[in-house]
Amino acid sequence: MKRIARSEARRSGQRQRGFTLLEMLIAIAILAVIAVLSWRGLDSIIRSRATITNSMEDERVVAQLFDQMRIDARQAATDDEAGQPAVSLGNGSLQIVRGVFAPNTAPRLQVVRYRLSSGRIVRYASPPLENVGEVRRALSSGDTADGWSAVPLMGGVGSLAARVYIPQKGWTTRMADVLSQINDNDNNLKVPQLGNAPLARAVSGIQVAVGAPNLSVPIRRVFLVGE
Repeated sequence: MKRIARSEARRSGQRQRGFTLLEMLIAIAILAVIAVLSWRGLDSIIRSRATITNSMEDERVVAQLFDQMRIDARQAATDDEAGQPAVSLGNGSLQIVRGVFAPNTAPRLQVVRYRLSSGRIVRYASPPLENVGEVRRALSSGDTADGWSAVPLMGGVGSLAARVYIPQKGWTTRMADVLSQINDNDNNLKVPQLGNAPLARAVSGIQVAVGAPNLSVPIRRVFLVGE
């Protein structure tokens, strides 16, 4: 009887045996490794999502900027309508005299400027103007006068450069070339066989380059004028 009791007690003790300290330490170490790997994977996913979100936002801002420039260039007035070069460059800015079209309203003119200010590209726009005289007054008053709007379109910009395309002459940044072409167009218009043909545009294209510290090369876009 005693032998049987001791045998059953030994088997019972074997069944109730728990984990040793070494086994617990090994299990904790494995769980710690799994936790670290899981956290790194989750952190990588979060960082990737943030990078993608920031990239998409940057692309949206760039697209919005160039879309607005494309619209302004497409709706640019002619040089004779503006009473001066409809597209001009100077002091790090791009200026366009454009038409403003609204339902049940006569077409009017507007002066818009793109300028780099404190790392932001800002679009300044005058109120709608009814004639060349008002255009000249708007140009002389600057873009801080009453009625002008200022809309920041893109931040984090390091440089803004523009040049214009003159048919038969090519790309230039010199306004003297634009004025010379306007004079040539005006002289050609006086040839009898041209009749009452409208004055040709001196500038038919605009190229804009936007640089930023996080860009290896500037982003360039070309826009047709009046098309």
